[in-house]
Amino acid sequence: MAVAAKSAGLMGAGGWPRARCCAAAKPLRLMLMTMPLTEMTDADLLRAYASGTQEAAAELARRLLPGALAQATRMLTDRAAAEDVAQDAMMRLWRQAPVWRAGEAQVSTWLYRVVSNLCIDQLRKRKRTTPLDAIADPADPGESAADQMQTQSRMAALSDALAQLPERQAQAVALRHLEGRSNPEIAEIMDISVRSVESLTARGKRALAAILAGRRAELGYDDV
Repeated sequence: MAVAAKSAGLMGAGGWPRARCCAAAKPLRLMLMTMPLTEMTDADLLRAYASGTQEAAAELARRLLPGALAQATRMLTDRAAAEDVAQDAMMRLWRQAPVWRAGEAQVSTWLYRVVSNLCIDQLRKRKRTTPLDAIADPADPGESAADQMQTQSRMAALSDALAQLPERQAQAVALRHLEGRSNPEIAEIMDISVRSVESLTARGKRALAAILAGRRAELGYDDV
């Protein structure tokens, strides 16, 4: 699924960012001669792109862009805004390529962190609740129309409430309850301890409950 690129200065032929050569180009090119792109790690692809291999960017985007877009859509409940965030995150990844050091973090983990931070920034900039017609469709096509509307309302309310939390709490809660990630995964993404994740999510859940307390019946939680 392609996301239109807005930063023309970073883009080369075929719509992919222009690669920048580095000192590691020779060994990477040798690797590319003997190993298909599909078998290379994300980090190797990023380094290959930095060394001048345009095809590596296409393969890495094929792997990572759908997940980044899905994550942003769940957090923002706004497809257009999610596309902008996913594109921005990928542009930041391309700019990081020349200085990427293998072993410090997984490329996907780094990207999830950037997407999460960008989404929190977007939520904080919102002036009002997202209109229902701008909210992404629920993932379950088997829901009735009424259930779909309620799901949309809940997601919009949750996004608005997240924007009122401290940034780290909002990020932890979103990763845990929107992304469904485990505490160890969140700890890696946020670069904190598992105990800190547990504390952030617990405090975030209590704060969300207080923010949404007056809307339980409206959102269909009155019987819970």
